[in-house]
Amino acid sequence: MTRIIADISVSLDGFVTGPDPGPDNGLGVGGDALHTWAFSDDPDDRRYLREETARSGAVVLGRRLFDVVDGPNGWDDKIGYGAGEVGKPAFVVVTSSPPESVRLTGLDWTFVTTGLPDAVSAARERAEAASADRGQDLDVILMGGGATIASALAAGLVDALTLHLAPVVLGAGTRLFTGGAPRTLVQRNVTSTSTATHLTYDVL
Repeated sequence: MTRIIADISVSLDGFVTGPDPGPDNGLGVGGDALHTWAFSDDPDDRRYLREETARSGAVVLGRRLFDVVDGPNGWDDKIGYGAGEVGKPAFVVVTSSPPESVRLTGLDWTFVTTGLPDAVSAARERAEAASADRGQDLDVILMGGGATIASALAAGLVDALTLHLAPVVLGAGTRLFTGGAPRTLVQRNVTSTSTATHLTYDVL
């Protein structure tokens, strides 16, 4: 069964970027520390990253995040979702209008202009098709940014929430949680490594 999983790195004080994020500095000032775990040699971090990538049938991201990863300082063959792993998922971008061109032409991009629920539905279709091809259940991963994940949680679109809690206090930046209706979470897994605490919750 395909699940919708929101997955994001966050600081101890609740930020998913540092101050002043932008296309040339997507994680803001000091924000690179949020993703130290993803480049760690810690075997538990490597296993966690490998397992996350393996279960990804499709990935949803917002337009601001797309502009960062597709920008000149964004993803390449060595850095990016699924880099170094076998196979890559389809990517679905929530946007008001598709870009005129895409730098990362080697990836499977779909641009949805009719809102986040439709983007999640499109990603679910892609993940279910990939599940049938590979003979295993694959999930839809909401990778961000923070506003996209917060909106998905508020809309009741998320089945599970995975937080990679980095041991850093950023003081300012983009908050993950900014209010809205309360959500009930049930903790399912905690993995502590030398660089982060990986937390997984079911969203009720």
